[in-house]
Amino acid sequence: MSNQVLEKIENFAIEELAIANNVYHVAPGVWRMKDKFVNVFVIQNNKNSDWVLVDAGLPGSAQKIKQMIAEIISPGAIPSAIVLTHGHFDHRGSLEELAEEWQIPVYAHHMELPYLNGKSAYPPADPTVGGGAMASLSFTYPNKPINIEKHLKELPEDGTIPELKGWNWIHTPGHTPGHISLFRKKDKVLIAGDACVTTKQESIYFVMTQKKVVSSPPKYFTPDWRAAAHSVRQLAALEPEVLVAGHGAAMYGKDAKKGLHKLSVFFYKLGIPKSGRYVDDPALFDEEGVTYVPPRPTNYALWVTATIAAVGTLGLFLYLKRRNKK
Repeated sequence: MSNQVLEKIENFAIEELAIANNVYHVAPGVWRMKDKFVNVFVIQNNKNSDWVLVDAGLPGSAQKIKQMIAEIISPGAIPSAIVLTHGHFDHRGSLEELAEEWQIPVYAHHMELPYLNGKSAYPPADPTVGGGAMASLSFTYPNKPINIEKHLKELPEDGTIPELKGWNWIHTPGHTPGHISLFRKKDKVLIAGDACVTTKQESIYFVMTQKKVVSSPPKYFTPDWRAAAHSVRQLAALEPEVLVAGHGAAMYGKDAKKGLHKLSVFFYKLGIPKSGRYVDDPALFDEEGVTYVPPRPTNYALWVTATIAAVGTLGLFLYLKRRNKK
């Protein structure tokens, strides 16, 4: 890569730049790694060589994350901390392994701690929200807690991140009770986590193509839609120049701001599913974890059965097609 190109992307980001397989330079000191259908981020401080990892991908992704770090920082480099936007399985998949190997702190919001210290499971996913195969299959997604208590540190109440100067965290609940987003004010870079995403995560087509559209948090795993709407309004008010999220590619400038404002204004039409377990009856939480989960929709068993049948039929079709080619 030429020095001229490097200087350009360090000074002003207008689009993300692929620097390795599924690794992208997003903004000065910010990189994104796509791990199948979820993003992991590296943020480096401008004034020194300290850096942090944001989220920890899917289970089994530790080696992939370390390879990303080798491409961005250096082989064997260790972050000063891991910052979690939230603790769903696709964001904390390799967290325990990496934190134990590196012996570093893991920062999370105090309302997220019960799901990271073994005290509480998340509310179960809702496959009845519709939108595509990713949603329909969500009844298979794990919601149990992990226990990394010896590494956990609560984020300071003042919104700062001890290991990351120049950035602030913002409490953006709805998708989870302790969900946070990260914001760098000087150049308006926003890492939204799953408070909003930049593709339609319910649809396997959108996930595979990474088609860009600012969307509500993944519908199948969002148990409090009123809180989610408020969080999107908070993020829209930031007027980000760079928007990256837990799912989807980076968006910039007018596209990012326009998409986020549209979602904010029309959230109850564009963001919330027409029906679902948590649409009218949110799950409830306290600092010890989940206190109430609404009953399953009456069509839940039928939905799951139909999904299993559809997956089985597709699997049989692909098997027969492959056998006929031999």
